[in-house]
Amino acid sequence: MSAHFDVVVVGAGPGGMAAAVVAAEAGLRVCLLDDNLTPGGQIWRGFRPETARKYPHGEEFLKWALRLQRTDCAVWQGWQVIGIPEAGALRLERGAEWRTVRFGRLILATGARERFLPFPGWTLPGVMGAGGLQALVKGGLDARRKRVVLAGSGPLLLAVASAMKWAGARVLGIYEQAPAGRLARFAVSLLGQPGKLAEGVRYRLKTLDAPYRTGSWIVRAEGRGRLERVTLTDGQREWSVECDWLGCGFHLVPNLELPRLVGCRVVDRYVEVDRMGESSVAGVACVGELTGIGGLEKAIVEGQIAGLAAAGRESEAKGLGKQLNKLQRFARELDRAFELRGELRTLASQDTVVCRCEDVTRAELDGCESWREAKLHRRCGMGACQGRICGAATEFVYGWENASARPPVLPAAVSTLAVAQDSGGSES
Repeated sequence: MSAHFDVVVVGAGPGGMAAAVVAAEAGLRVCLLDDNLTPGGQIWRGFRPETARKYPHGEEFLKWALRLQRTDCAVWQGWQVIGIPEAGALRLERGAEWRTVRFGRLILATGARERFLPFPGWTLPGVMGAGGLQALVKGGLDARRKRVVLAGSGPLLLAVASAMKWAGARVLGIYEQAPAGRLARFAVSLLGQPGKLAEGVRYRLKTLDAPYRTGSWIVRAEGRGRLERVTLTDGQREWSVECDWLGCGFHLVPNLELPRLVGCRVVDRYVEVDRMGESSVAGVACVGELTGIGGLEKAIVEGQIAGLAAAGRESEAKGLGKQLNKLQRFARELDRAFELRGELRTLASQDTVVCRCEDVTRAELDGCESWREAKLHRRCGMGACQGRICGAATEFVYGWENASARPPVLPAAVSTLAVAQDSGGSES
């Protein structure tokens, strides 16, 4: 029921894979664990060696997947971390199984999720997160001839639009809430990173027949039993578009639950780390979107630095410092470019559900003064997702900070919690 490794890496996306590979190649006993069934995280979701080259970043995936395969790294797929039973240990669950894994060093690469903001009709069938829609199509959802609208904020919208076109959907429009001037300044900042600029241009060229409107955002979604149309605005006028699917997400927020449970210091929404990726907790490093939303390249560089530091090869890790500085600047520019406009705080009407797990409406929350009060008196954030959706929404809408973290980090079987409690941490 338990195992011990020199390094445990949580999250098998690009950053986690890079960290695990580098540490394992240095001769350390490494465990890479993830709740998905295959490595790759969100950006490489569903990639397979025989088809990866057809997709953006497929070559990079193949390179790291091959390096991982050549190491002795233990790859545990389908396991999720539910708690920390003692210092230097994680409690894991997979289906009806549970186990404890102990570590000398811990590298967290838990990635990010989309930020959702409530608006009338956002709970209708057919309304999905932009990234969630992309994941469903990658998983086999038939998108042929579907009429799709994409709205919200962030470069993910263009990437999803490209994926929808490739899957046979009709993309009727891409609506970005950020103003054109701010996006133009962001584009200028990318002149020193031609690869990222070229990637954005490629995505746009693949979707030229779909209008891309800046300074525009969703107002409401409507339909009898499922989505039939969406209404949008540019702040001056409103218009409606009939569609089958709406992919809507407002940039990304890091998955901070596990770092907070470990005790990592969070500053301005991200985990604070040093140049080696180490957090405020000795022996615990954080990489990728946990330290700033910066995409694939940043995650891979930070993963390598953390893996090298775990192996005591700090001089090699410092050699990546110049590249890291550049990518961290990109992450800061990204946050500035896609900062959410104030009008989005008033999208939800009084009867709009904000907490979908507990059916808590905007009207019920307007009398609360803090996230704690909303939980205690309205049960906001008390459902299965434990505030992962409504927490980020209320942080933006009301300015509430959701800084709490307690086990289990994810919903867990009562039997797992009971057996783990009875074991007293002495399982073997």
